[in-house]
Amino acid sequence: MPKTATTPLSSLRTGRLATSFSDPVLRILTAATAISSLGRGVFFTLTVLYFTFVVGLSTAEIAVILTVSSAVGVGTSMLGGVLADRFSARRLLLGFVLVEGVALVSYSFAASFLTALLIACVVTGANRAADTSRSAIIGRAFTGDSRVGARAILRTVVNIGISVGSAAASIPLLIDTPDAYRVTIALAGSATLMSVIALARLPRRVDAPARPAEEHRTTAGRSPWHNPGYLTLTVLSALFGIQFGLAEIGLPLWIVQDTTAPVVMVSVILIINTALVIALQIPFSRGTHDIRKAGNAVAVAGVCMAVACAIYAASAGVPPVVAIVCLAIASVAHAFGEILSSAGTWGLSYELADPHRFGAYLGLYGMAFSIGTMFTPAIITVTVIEHGTAGWAVLGVVFLGSALGMAAVARRASRSRPSVA
Repeated sequence: MPKTATTPLSSLRTGRLATSFSDPVLRILTAATAISSLGRGVFFTLTVLYFTFVVGLSTAEIAVILTVSSAVGVGTSMLGGVLADRFSARRLLLGFVLVEGVALVSYSFAASFLTALLIACVVTGANRAADTSRSAIIGRAFTGDSRVGARAILRTVVNIGISVGSAAASIPLLIDTPDAYRVTIALAGSATLMSVIALARLPRRVDAPARPAEEHRTTAGRSPWHNPGYLTLTVLSALFGIQFGLAEIGLPLWIVQDTTAPVVMVSVILIINTALVIALQIPFSRGTHDIRKAGNAVAVAGVCMAVACAIYAASAGVPPVVAIVCLAIASVAHAFGEILSSAGTWGLSYELADPHRFGAYLGLYGMAFSIGTMFTPAIITVTVIEHGTAGWAVLGVVFLGSALGMAAVARRASRSRPSVA
């Protein structure tokens, strides 16, 4: 319907959002995500500090915990997808989230390196498997634009929940006692457990269609390992995913060590990113169920990230005011790159997957992303942290090259199927 004086753009967007929430699956997933993301915001803020000041772990021990638990998540990402093609994705998601919630609460009892390591492995393993099972559920419950829209809505909810949870984490930081940390950790883990109540209401239609016994033995559909286009997309998307770690790891260190900007810019950049994602992720995701449009979105994201890297590099060796302006502008370009790449890769990861094996395809996709996450700290260290401007240039080329590669995969795939209206 064309926009008229009586149908302003805001009304159209509100109507589309209301239509999306008319689906019970999205309402259930949104409710569960809103609850659990509050706990995630607390953990993002407190985990490293809790390990350091309460459990008494060294920096090296914390690094081992993060690396080993990430490695466990690599395997469970694929496992969760494969199982979601063979068993009830609903029950799998419930089970994985339940295990994750219990393990998160258990952090409040961690008293040594080994117990913290064990709990972290269970938490990350269950979380990655749950993510893949959830992705398979979204793939089966929605189609086309509504599928990408659902992902956009859930990501927006996650950002809001994490922001609120991060703010709540300031309470134990102000009290600054071991018991305050432990109680907050336990409450945050309980939020994940509470999300199970909402997930239990998911309908059976989100499970994989029942197949005859002989089909289970042969497994219908093409294996993702035998799909060169999807494998290429998966690898390139994992490379582009370094940009998430860049915001979490590289930028704080860069600001502190290489610029004259105040440390508070770390928080300012986080606020800019969160605000833009909340405001723009849903509208920018519309239409990216179309393979061609998804490829274009990823290509523009690559340009945004290359520009962001160049401006980040320019923030070194300049007066504080100039550094602040450079960092703010770069963070906006970075946020646009993140938003567009998320929208585009969501569309491509679903539309290029075999619908008979959503779990396996999205499991492979999640596994590659987990591998990228595991190596991101090392990649950022040997580029930006150790080589400054030259490192930023390398990352800019990586982002642009991987984005253009994904766009090429999308163009090739779009030639073999009709464009989606």
